Amino acid sequence: MPRISKRLLAGLACALSITAAPAALAQKTTTKPVLHGKHWVAITGKPLGATAGAMMFAKGGNAVDAACAMLGATATMWDVLSWGGETQALIYNPHTGEVKGINALGVAPTGATPEFFREQGMVYPPEFGPLAAVTPGTPGGLMVMLAEYGKLSLAEVLAPSMQMAAGYAIEAQQADNMERRKEVIMQWPSSTRVFLPHLKDDDSQERAAPYAGEIFKQEDLLATLQKLVDAEAEALAAGKSRKEAIYAAYERFYRGDIAEEIVRATREAGGLFTKEDLANWQVHIEEPVTTNYKGIDVYKLTTWVQGPAMLQALNILEGYDLKSMGYNSARYIHTLYQAMNLAFADRDFYYGDPYFPPEEPVAGLLSKKYAEQRRKEIPTDRNNPDARPGDPYAFQRGSNPFKKLLEQWTPIPPAAEAEGSDGFQQANLMSHDEGFLAGTTSIQAADAEGWVVSVTPSGGWVPAFIAGDTGIGLSQRMQSFVLDERLNPYNVVAPGKRPRATLTPSLALKDGVPLMAFSVQGGDTQDQNLLQFFLNMVEFDMNVQEAVEAHNITSYQMQSSFGAHQSEPGRLEVTTQIPPYTRETLQKMGYKVEAVERTYSPITAIWFDREHGTMWGGASDYGEDYGIAW
Repeated sequence: MPRISKRLLAGLACALSITAAPAALAQKTTTKPVLHGKHWVAITGKPLGATAGAMMFAKGGNAVDAACAMLGATATMWDVLSWGGETQALIYNPHTGEVKGINALGVAPTGATPEFFREQGMVYPPEFGPLAAVTPGTPGGLMVMLAEYGKLSLAEVLAPSMQMAAGYAIEAQQADNMERRKEVIMQWPSSTRVFLPHLKDDDSQERAAPYAGEIFKQEDLLATLQKLVDAEAEALAAGKSRKEAIYAAYERFYRGDIAEEIVRATREAGGLFTKEDLANWQVHIEEPVTTNYKGIDVYKLTTWVQGPAMLQALNILEGYDLKSMGYNSARYIHTLYQAMNLAFADRDFYYGDPYFPPEEPVAGLLSKKYAEQRRKEIPTDRNNPDARPGDPYAFQRGSNPFKKLLEQWTPIPPAAEAEGSDGFQQANLMSHDEGFLAGTTSIQAADAEGWVVSVTPSGGWVPAFIAGDTGIGLSQRMQSFVLDERLNPYNVVAPGKRPRATLTPSLALKDGVPLMAFSVQGGDTQDQNLLQFFLNMVEFDMNVQEAVEAHNITSYQMQSSFGAHQSEPGRLEVTTQIPPYTRETLQKMGYKVEAVERTYSPITAIWFDREHGTMWGGASDYGEDYGIAW
């Protein structure tokens, strides 16, 4: 990599000294207005989803009820998720002052071992189909959140989803996605019946999928949701409490007739689910991880997702005066990129299911002293394409059980071998960039009582395998496992284990009270986007709508969590708002700079105005993110 001369560095310093005020370089005129709410705010990835949240507030529900209704609605709309996917959430409880995590990520089924997948000729678990599925998590996550923290009944919260399953005017985005993926969908009769209502045997139709604006019906899903509501009603009639009645519905899904049909249909199609896999799975209410950045406590879920990587990056960046560098200056972008490289290299080696031994070194990873050591590894004048995971065990008790594997680790995954792998068409449905960016939705909800919820549900996106007559589309999260321990010894597939997911809700508190709730759609870009959003707010004084619309950068240096788990060291995507001089400077520092009109960052967020006692909502201008406030 070429080094930058002292003369060039001096010129860069001069440029930085005359950089315009940070806010001036942000988008001062936003595409969407800030949402202002006194009573509540509901934001998610689709307008109809936000409406479902608003309906719960109108019924007297709290932010948890609204979040659950938005979750159900977006799953019913197939907004890059479905009912068989996974849910992860952070909830602030105003009555206890605590932040709790909801872990509703499914687990690998019985028989899902590296040896099994290699025998199928696979180098990673597959990208779609019955063998790509972990156990359904979203129904359980929704019902546990509602039972423990909500106010309304399951019937009330599921009402918008059931109305939509009975038939709603489908949006062009998903209708066209179904048409585009019809070759895969046609492998499974149950999926074909739902997604391709115009399919004819003689191939004479112009279109197999619904048309935009057509009434899209899901009769099987409606019947399944009705079974859940019926189970609740029967429990209430028998004298059970609200919470007990919701858990009766939970039992029917995971241990009753719904579970039986999911297992039957999945095994018939070549999947591995057993009744015990669904019956033994559980939602965990858990303690999140946190770090303090300049007086702000930032909360994330732990290593079963990538959230701690953002906390690690904040710990590294806390040692710099970022504001003085100038918003999106060459020096700022370089520093940000390098901090992310180190944090994500640790993610790629150390993150995995915390309920599966050995224990991940979380204390060491989030140590400020470890961050100080990592900060010293950042070169001042060039990209480091060989950024590696560190050894956090030096900053906590215990010794590294994978020391030899750490020494062998490479930024670009080693070639994996499997019988018949040349003929197995794997990771070809989505391109690397699509897999890196696409996926999930995001949900933010808050109310005047003080409840705050941030959710990033996902899984079961089109083309999903629908399990028989349930209408439930299963997830594709198995592909985030690895089969080779050299890649990540904590994330090797095993029965009963959760894959390390990219999904990452966020809460920030200051002086013990909520400051921000924020999350984003996407894959490996999620914590990149959220890190920059947070810094836009905290360091560069943007308001919440400016911060969600700001033109961030995208790094592709970390390993993808999808498909072939590729890495592209030095690849850097910026927008055309970045001046040519800055781009040229970055290129001379060894970056492969790509300028696009808009980088991927569909962020949703709520900021709490403690001075006036109100809430400010922000919804990205990237896609169809939408919010409603009152």
